[in-house]
Amino acid sequence: MDRFFGAKACDRCGGSLEGGRIMSMFNEQTICMACADAERKRADYGRALEAERAAVRAGDRHFKGIGLGGK
Repeated sequence: MDRFFGAKACDRCGGSLEGGRIMSMFNEQTICMACADAERKRADYGRALEAERAAVRAGDRHFKGIGLGGK
């Protein structure tokens, strides 16, 4: 089974994924919706989003993200 669908807890906060899950825009973590909301508020979210979109346009369906390091 794919790790994304098999995960029971958020990789970031450890909370339940019962209310929904999403892949982080910054890395390969499976995160809960509360962590996804917090992620969208980061100053560098737009840069992460554009990097992911550019990777997909280039055919990279396994983009690892820009990382959580800096803002």
